[in-house]
Amino acid sequence: MSDCLFCRMVAGEIPADVVHETDRTLAFRDINPQAPTHVLVIPKDHHATAGLLVGADPQLLVDVVAAAHAVAVQEGLATEDGSEPGYRIVTNTGPQAGQTVHHLHLHVLGGRPMRWPPG
Repeated sequence: MSDCLFCRMVAGEIPADVVHETDRTLAFRDINPQAPTHVLVIPKDHHATAGLLVGADPQLLVDVVAAAHAVAVQEGLATEDGSEPGYRIVTNTGPQAGQTVHHLHLHVLGGRPMRWPPG
């Protein structure tokens, strides 16, 4: 989608601080970090939400989650087996949840203790 911020990042039209990339996913640092580590992981194909993506291409959703874990390992938040220190994956769906860019994105957050509930 030409008006989608994240699609434009995938196309290279808008710069991003890319930290991880596969043939189907892109991960980059959030411009307004909410934790010492705050990386967004997106599918390169446009899908507005996780629900829409799982209906269209369930394997791509698996790939996005796998990329999020790879980012956590790369950033020192986890090991390959998923052990400590830990990280949080968040996705917002719809305006009441705070979704402002309507292209599925997972927030990988870590580097400090996370409290629950977040809000």
